[in-house]
Amino acid sequence: MTERQLVSPCVSICALDEDDICVGCFRTGGEISIWGLLSDDEKREVFRRIDQRMNGEPAPCVVRKENDK
Repeated sequence: MTERQLVSPCVSICALDEDDICVGCFRTGGEISIWGLLSDDEKREVFRRIDQRMNGEPAPCVVRKENDK
């Protein structure tokens, strides 16, 4: 049995605030732009950071290493 693909958290309210965080899905502009390139583990980490941001906690952007392609 295969694991289901993780779906984008986009809610079609696309506007970045002054901290580069989307007011709709709480991803950074960088996370939005690389979403399709992220592994499932990286996407899970983005979801973890989204939860932090939604709770008012700082959470830096998930950035891929140059050799992680």
